[in-house]
Parts: sequence; structure tokens; C-alpha cells
Amino acid sequence: MPRKPDEYAVSIFMSGGHKEEVRFTTVQDFQKWYSNELVPKSDSQDFISVPIKNIQGEYMVVRPAGIVAIRVEPVFLGSVERF
Repeated sequence: MPRKPDEYAVSIFMSGGHKEEVRFTTVQDFQKWYSNELVPKSDSQDFISVPIKNIQGEYMVVRPAGIVAIRVEPVFLGSVERF
């Protein structure tokens, strides 16, 4: 029986070589943010909000045109963290 991920780590790679990681509870939450917020404004230089649900009082904004890649990785809390 396949295990279900506890959350999803989403790495956002930006044009200047910077990388940020945010976590989503479900892959559907990520897909909703991606399709509703990021894709419609993909060429925009205006800032959009990136949801950070696991850290209180902190937020992140990015310019969609500066995002060059996104990596989505399932996280199993019972497994060993990779660095």
C-alpha cells in the first residue's frame, strides 16, 4: 500500500540564482495557487504572494517573471530529511 505524503515541499528557483522553499499541505493546494495566482501572471513584474502556511507572521512575495523553475517534492514525516 503506497504511503500518503504528510506535506509537499515546493522549491522556487529564481532568475538570480536564489532558491526558496515553501510547504503545502496537499498537492491540490499547490496546484490551486499555481493555476490561480502564478500562471495567469507568469510574465508580470508585479509582486504576487506566496503562501507560507507553516510560519506565523511571515510572508513572501515574488515577481512571477523571475521564476525559472519549480520543484514539488512529497515529504513523509517519518522519513529522514535530505539536505
